[in-house]
Amino acid sequence: MSPSPRSSTTSRVVVASTVALSFISFWRGAAIVLSDLASSAFYAGGIAEQAIGASAPWFILSVMLFSFAVRSVYMEGCSMFVRGGVYVVVRDAMGPFMARLSVSALIFDYILTGPISSVTAGQYLGRLLNEMAEMLHMQGRVPPNLFSAAFGLVVTAYFWWENIKGVHESSGKALRIMQITTVMVVIFLIWCPLTILLNGPAQVPPLPTLETIKFSDEGLGWFKGTIWPTMLIPAIIIAFGHSLLSMSGFETLAQVYREIAYPKLRNLKLTANTVCIYAVTCTGVITLFAGFVIPDAIRGQYSQNLLGGLAMNLAGPEPLKLAFHIFVVAVGVLILSGAVNTSILGANGVLNRVAEDRVLVDWFRKPHPRFGTTYRLIDSITILQVITIIFSKGDMYILGEAYAFGVVWSFFLKSLGVLVLRFKRKDQEYKHPGNFTVAGIEIPYGLFATTSVLFMVAIANLFSKKIATIYGIAFTLLLFAVFTISERINRRHNKAEGKGLEAFNLEVQSEIGSESVHARPGCILVAIRDYNHMTHLRSILRKTNMRRHDIVVVTVRLLTTGVGGFNLKDEQIFADYERELFTRVVTLAEKEGKTVDLLVVPGTDPYDVLVDTATKLKASRLVTGVSTSGCVRASAAQKNEAHIQAAMAGRLLLRGLEPRRCITSRGRV
Repeated sequence: MSPSPRSSTTSRVVVASTVALSFISFWRGAAIVLSDLASSAFYAGGIAEQAIGASAPWFILSVMLFSFAVRSVYMEGCSMFVRGGVYVVVRDAMGPFMARLSVSALIFDYILTGPISSVTAGQYLGRLLNEMAEMLHMQGRVPPNLFSAAFGLVVTAYFWWENIKGVHESSGKALRIMQITTVMVVIFLIWCPLTILLNGPAQVPPLPTLETIKFSDEGLGWFKGTIWPTMLIPAIIIAFGHSLLSMSGFETLAQVYREIAYPKLRNLKLTANTVCIYAVTCTGVITLFAGFVIPDAIRGQYSQNLLGGLAMNLAGPEPLKLAFHIFVVAVGVLILSGAVNTSILGANGVLNRVAEDRVLVDWFRKPHPRFGTTYRLIDSITILQVITIIFSKGDMYILGEAYAFGVVWSFFLKSLGVLVLRFKRKDQEYKHPGNFTVAGIEIPYGLFATTSVLFMVAIANLFSKKIATIYGIAFTLLLFAVFTISERINRRHNKAEGKGLEAFNLEVQSEIGSESVHARPGCILVAIRDYNHMTHLRSILRKTNMRRHDIVVVTVRLLTTGVGGFNLKDEQIFADYERELFTRVVTLAEKEGKTVDLLVVPGTDPYDVLVDTATKLKASRLVTGVSTSGCVRASAAQKNEAHIQAAMAGRLLLRGLEPRRCITSRGRV
């Protein structure tokens, strides 16, 4: 039956959308993190060996094993926050001042992740072109640094556009890149042992001792001439710090967590374990193989392209090795370029958390009119990366040394924040392993040990890396000043009331239908109005199989029948209350990792509006909650659960529909 004139809504329907409700599988999440973490195999070994000598492969392997402990820190942090990460953890643990300081160091890490990755890819490609030109007796050569800088700019521009389109698009590219990278890793794992067997007794990288750890002048920094490098434990800590850049990428795990689909915690564990196992194999084991296979006399030639050198020193015919070398370079270009995508995605996620906390002005959070992404933040990140590439002139070692500053300090502050929150909060769904109880008090010795190691390495890096310390501190203080000024501007304009609210794209439609709400027939329509009473929505999110049913969340904007009641502007239909209401909906949906459609429908009678909406969307169920400030406000009797059921059933009967089920927040049928 057609709806009666009395039941019709106004001629406008507001559809709210946000990129926050785009969810991905744990495979895609792992691929995004690994695009940063696994890509370090192409540069970490060479940079570490330049700083600490031939024992570097053992330090790289030990760092990758230590990554399991850092993984647990991030997993515990994520289990407490839908939108985790350094900023949120440190803010809740140690206050806003330390939070701004920590996130400033972290952004320095992300800004450098893109340039070092794209420049390294350019180095691999440029040196391969020169090698091939030499083999073919061609005269032309490309300057590796200049070529790598130009290549880095092109890659950065490409992934800027991918991130403008959204996380689902960019995660698809990351997954394809990791699939191709896996083929390369498997070939190395087979060919390297065969080479060692065929070439006889292999050279073994020297184990770390005071005699084998050979620091360069740049590797010692301000420690040069002091007693510390002559003591075994401090020397090992300093060397460990020079290898820590091989573990960068875990902060991306905290940002990707909000995008991981249902079941959230289970998929987080799968993502984190996949990342660590893959990184140990890809970065740790293959870097160690490079130490076994490449002769000491020539390994220094491959400090800028270590895996390329490993490919050319494998056993076998030269044409086959050259073909594999080309494949390695192609994979390196892909995964290192993918790390640019990860850096933009991660930095955008962190800055969104900062902006939601009113530490950045609202101008940065304006959604893209087509894709819904925070494109102004992405633009800002990309511009800083472009400037970094230009000023580095393609020098990979300089970028690598500076890169370590943000990595280690973000790790330490994150771990310290989680440690403090272990004693302040009890809602962790996952805890760092290694806990015992004394007199009823839980002692997190595992988490404490991890935090202590990170602190010692952070202090060592502060004095051993001049470039990282000078530029890292300068950039951190500059960004800290920007955050502080932005926060004061927001406070001056009395914008604290919007703190933590999601940014929505609003689309005004003339009527409800498949064109306005992309929900399949048989969807579940959930009515809400009071953000303090959404038990029914939480229940539906937990129980609904998204393969069978879509979820549409609708709120009714009540209109008056007087003069001007039907002439509301769009911003009056979707006002501050609706924004806060849907922000709470997004939070619930993110916790479950399930997508919902958001809809605001104006009308004079909430019962008629809801039934009319359910009819047009061909919903299989209409779910309402019992709330003292819900859609129904006509009288105290209507707020009673039985009256709500009767009223809704009556509207269904008027439309010729059978009210077979009437579900409320108490689950009664």
